[in-house]
Amino acid sequence: MNVYAIFGIFQKEMARTFRTLIQSLISPVISTALYFVIFGLLSRKMDTILGVSIKDFIVPGLIVLTVSTQSVSNASFGIFFPKLVNTFYQYLVAPISFLDLLLGFVGAAACKSLLIGIVILLTAIVMVDVQIMYPSLMLLYLILVCICFCLIGFIIGIWGRSFEQLNFVPLLVLTPLVFLGGCFYSIEMLPPTWEFISRLNPMFYIVDGFRWTFFGISEASISLSVSVTIGLCIFSLLVIRWMFTTGYRLKD
Repeated sequence: MNVYAIFGIFQKEMARTFRTLIQSLISPVISTALYFVIFGLLSRKMDTILGVSIKDFIVPGLIVLTVSTQSVSNASFGIFFPKLVNTFYQYLVAPISFLDLLLGFVGAAACKSLLIGIVILLTAIVMVDVQIMYPSLMLLYLILVCICFCLIGFIIGIWGRSFEQLNFVPLLVLTPLVFLGGCFYSIEMLPPTWEFISRLNPMFYIVDGFRWTFFGISEASISLSVSVTIGLCIFSLLVIRWMFTTGYRLKD
């Protein structure tokens, strides 16, 4: 493991992040405020979901929704740009392993996503005074979610050959899965067929596990939720390992 290479990549990516930090933080804050305004109006018709205030209930789902899309976007663009400007070969010929590249790029993207997640959480605390039952576990789970989706974003960044392909997965795959995963509602409210489909969706278990750290309630076993999240991380790592072993689209 080349610590200097990891730190160099991490520092470079974080420097790019801080150049657009204000823009990156303002958008989630505004979006969060608008969600609370909309769901505040809905709460007049429906007070609670699973015994939790509707405005509190949406907080974990809102964080996962934003963090997942931001993580995929940050990680995919971070690895795509060196390919776009034909500088990625410098990493390939340097005396560093794929693990060094992974730690540098994914670590920086995960830090940015974690910061955005914390900003959304603080905004939610100010607006609805949400209570967190297990704050330490919540933070650990949030870090795990950031890493998980940054790994997925890293895969997309290597796979993608254009900006259209980079946007394809977040817009047409990830976002629908998050909404279908009970991001803002209990899946028990769905018709039986859709509830069954939702339980096949890994995003349901990620959102449900994260919500458990807030309220101590879940619609699935917390151990299953954690297992699905960790399993998705391991699967992503194996895919990345295969990409670097075979050279899949690394020189495209």
